[in-house]
Amino acid sequence: MNRRAVYFFCADKSKDPVAHNVFRSVVNLFSPSVTDLSVDNFPVLHHQNSSGEFYFVNTANVLSHDYVRYLPYLNSLFNDFDFAGIVNWHEGKNSPDPIFCVHTTGDVISGIFGAAHPLYTRNLLIALEHERINYGLYNFKTLSEATHWSGVLHGTSPTLITKYTVPIVDVEIGSAVESWGDSTAANAIASAIVRVFEWDDPNAKSVLCVGGVHFEPSFCHAVLNSSEESSIMVSHILANQWVVAGGYDQDLGLVKLESCFNSILHKVDAIVFHDNLKGSYKEKLRSYALQNGIPVFKHQYLRDPSKLPMR
Repeated sequence: MNRRAVYFFCADKSKDPVAHNVFRSVVNLFSPSVTDLSVDNFPVLHHQNSSGEFYFVNTANVLSHDYVRYLPYLNSLFNDFDFAGIVNWHEGKNSPDPIFCVHTTGDVISGIFGAAHPLYTRNLLIALEHERINYGLYNFKTLSEATHWSGVLHGTSPTLITKYTVPIVDVEIGSAVESWGDSTAANAIASAIVRVFEWDDPNAKSVLCVGGVHFEPSFCHAVLNSSEESSIMVSHILANQWVVAGGYDQDLGLVKLESCFNSILHKVDAIVFHDNLKGSYKEKLRSYALQNGIPVFKHQYLRDPSKLPMR
């Protein structure tokens, strides 16, 4: 059976300055066919290549900003898919620009995490990097972003995150107006998202990342610069500020860590922590890693994935 991915694009420019541009690129590049499915009176489009099938869904609002409305669509139309993505924009004070970024879904403070697929998340980052180069976007960077969910900022309970069980990520262009409107960047994302199933690597190692800043470069660097013999997969990334706010140095923090661990599909081969994390948090991570029989190490080891202390 073909693997299937679905991507969501807010059609309203006033709500999302990126998605409509990428959707237009999808149409121009692939001429997807119209299906008999629809969301918000927009027809769902379909494209197939040698690696899988891809569905493109226009929405009237950003999906995570009105999750109560869209959750029934997700579970009735796209519940048996292998991967999902929300194409949108990134912004924020002091945010890097221009960038492509990917982040998994979860609310670190409450310890509620959506399903994460390490291989497909890795593939998407690699595809974005390939297309960044293919399109000559040498001023852009490809980055992984810390796990979060914008639904919380729009008044939605994070408990809804787990009501859709397909691994879902945000795929973004950031972080300024000039980057959002860059048509070449839109083409690059459109070209990348249909490559998410392109690579299968049974030897790749999945690491859970804890600590560091919101855009911690060492985590993505390990993905993009590891060889076939020592390839690294990153999915959930727990930024330092939310680990502290969530009390991950307490016993309840271990419960939250367990929730995160279990949400990562297939397996976690190791835990990597940023060395700036305070000692009490490191001790909890070491305890948890020992309990689960996996190694734990500092982020500096990611500089040379071939020498990581993993079996």
